[in-house]
Amino acid sequence: MYLHKRFDSFIKNAHVFNVYLRKFQDVQVSIKNGKFYWINKELPNLKAKKVIDLQGKYLIPGFVDAHMHIDSSMTTPKIMGETILKYGTTTIIADDHEVTNVAGINGLKDFINEDSPIDIFFGIPSSVPSTNPQMETTGGKIGVPEVKELLKDPRFICLGEVMNFKDMTSDKDTLIKDIINTCHKTKPTMPIEGHTPAYHGEDLAKILYAGVTTDHTQQTRDLVNEKIRNGMFVEVQLKSMHPDVINTIIDNKYFEHVALVTDDSMPDTLLKGHLNLLVKKAINMGMKPEDAIYISTYIPARHMGLWDRGAIAPGRVADFSILDNLEELSIADVYKNGISAKETIKNTSQDDFSPNSLTTSVKAPKLTKQDLLLKTNLVDNGSVTANVIQINPVGTFTNHIQKRLAVHNHIVDWQSANLALIIVQERYGLNDGKFSLGLVDRGIIGDGAVGATWAHDHHNLMVMGTNIDGMIDIQHQLINQQGGYIVARGEKIAANAPLPIGGVVSNQPMKILGEQIGNIRKNLVELGYKNTNEIMSFSTLSLLVSPSLKISDKGLFEVKSQKKVPLFEK
Repeated sequence: MYLHKRFDSFIKNAHVFNVYLRKFQDVQVSIKNGKFYWINKELPNLKAKKVIDLQGKYLIPGFVDAHMHIDSSMTTPKIMGETILKYGTTTIIADDHEVTNVAGINGLKDFINEDSPIDIFFGIPSSVPSTNPQMETTGGKIGVPEVKELLKDPRFICLGEVMNFKDMTSDKDTLIKDIINTCHKTKPTMPIEGHTPAYHGEDLAKILYAGVTTDHTQQTRDLVNEKIRNGMFVEVQLKSMHPDVINTIIDNKYFEHVALVTDDSMPDTLLKGHLNLLVKKAINMGMKPEDAIYISTYIPARHMGLWDRGAIAPGRVADFSILDNLEELSIADVYKNGISAKETIKNTSQDDFSPNSLTTSVKAPKLTKQDLLLKTNLVDNGSVTANVIQINPVGTFTNHIQKRLAVHNHIVDWQSANLALIIVQERYGLNDGKFSLGLVDRGIIGDGAVGATWAHDHHNLMVMGTNIDGMIDIQHQLINQQGGYIVARGEKIAANAPLPIGGVVSNQPMKILGEQIGNIRKNLVELGYKNTNEIMSFSTLSLLVSPSLKISDKGLFEVKSQKKVPLFEK
């Protein structure tokens, strides 16, 4: 007879998911020292400290999110773990390049050293800056010496998303190619995460040839087929979960080559769920529950080389969820290392996490209304052609359009064309707070403004609006509170989510932060902003690796060619 003290838990009367067979089995499960021990139809004479009778409920491995960003959720590792553990996510691989863009490797080290109730592995930020210093100003930089240092830390298990297509595929030696080669030499099997939006044909071949193994950007049926047949692992985030994509995975049985990932989860969304929402959506779209669970547990763990998790099997970490209903994916409880989250996660208070490297990072000078006068020397009076960023209703891609605008005494009349003014200002104290101005179509339509220091990926200070007084009020408030996300109605601030940690992260409980961001979103919608994710859409107007026309503190740029675009032409 087994000794009572040898086993922590014994689980009986459960339908247990076997990832290797991809089906549920009626077996008994034992847990010892936080790991699964013996799993069998019958475990004779077994005694344990705790017996869990599931009475016909379902047991599945803990979800593994292979591509996400804690700092993109504007929160800390501790609060992130406390938030998503109850949704069944027990392991994440985080590419925290947002805080790294703000404060470099020291900021990253400070950020990742906070304790969390889930297991967090990391990707080495590969694109800090996402392009180059001639195109954008960042507070931190990552080069080969920093990569070599991070490679010594066993928590870094992949190279974070490589964004710079031009430098990655160049015939010349470039920094990103040196970074990839450094990773290959030190850890030859390390996954190289990619950011390859809409690239196909020879462009895709160039990316794969450069060493990229994975892509997580917006997918289509044709892109999924092309990437997988060329050996690329495809990570599917929410915005790619269209019927043609999901049906392509199902029809071609691509389950060995894809994983569901969250990428950027907004705080208000995290009040509702995490990776479990994508798994449930996949099931609702026609994917068998067994397959949806498979590509959210075992497959991402295997892809990232985490062989000790993602399965309910002897020797694997005892991370699992108990489901009341399989199709609805209703979670009754989650266990981490064999211990119920209900026992370990209490009501979260404000996190006292505030590392020195990520405080007082907003050092921009305050602007005046005169600074926002849009001027041109091309003509005194008459008209000019403006290169304009046009927002799309879905995703983060923009269009490059042109509009003819009237000029009076060198001042451009953008208001009469129903456009919004946008400003991006360097905020690290490196360029005297220099800024660039641009114009946006389909942005703020009503009378108001929006601004943030959470502006991907350089996270400079960005404000867009139709009301100049409102824009100035937002700019001043962002400096006063050391960062955040703010909306003004008219000239008065109507919604505010302070982000004092590096200007990108809050230490508030997720409930408070989620409500603040939800209020930001509500006000944006009421001001006429139209996008499936208004928060991310605005913040990525400065993301110089997401097509087509974007803006930084250095000006307007065409993304693929990285060519600077003048605001006005004759």
